[in-house]
Amino acid sequence: MEFSQTEIFLETKGNLKDRLIFIGYPELTKLKNREDKITYLKEIVNNQLLRDILAFEGIKKRDKIIALLQIIAFRTGSEVSLESIGRDLQISKNTVEKYLDLFRKVFIIYSVSRFCRHRDNEITKMKKWYFVDNGIRNAIINSFNPFNMREDSGKLWENYLNSERRKAMDYKQDFVFDYFWRTHTKQEIDRTEEKNEQLQAFEIQMGKKHIKNPN
Repeated sequence: MEFSQTEIFLETKGNLKDRLIFIGYPELTKLKNREDKITYLKEIVNNQLLRDILAFEGIKKRDKIIALLQIIAFRTGSEVSLESIGRDLQISKNTVEKYLDLFRKVFIIYSVSRFCRHRDNEITKMKKWYFVDNGIRNAIINSFNPFNMREDSGKLWENYLNSERRKAMDYKQDFVFDYFWRTHTKQEIDRTEEKNEQLQAFEIQMGKKHIKNPN
């Protein structure tokens, strides 16, 4: 909706792969040079986001903060065990939860729970974490290779569609509860929305292959 104010749809479609890497701070649309975009995103991460996080409650463990963000970046769209991350970083599960909550408060990441009819179970099960912005995610792991040369293109596509869907729904004030859905046999639907006790399911795939509805 925003891009349609300054470009036609074919331009928007043509710019998609580049935007999957750099989207979507408004200032980036004014920068034409690839290196300028990379520099801008790195400055956002190092001079603003990390500064705000470290200033919050006087947190001083910069190396742990960065390492945790990098782990979440590499595991975007996957279920995450806080206990496992805590062991890897040699910090407690409670500290991991505290840091993730800070990242959420400064609009870096957000979590999605597994769909379950028992609300109490939603709180205790592992969540998926996504970045509000692909560009910030890529700046955190210093990965700006073109989309066609990346091993994580599927993660970028899933992160982009989930985040942009959330933004669009918020913009239109069409509020839903969003989840992912998975069975014990690991059949999965990437995104499930619940509104007025009605469900919609979305499968996120790249390419033009036909998607068979799961039983």
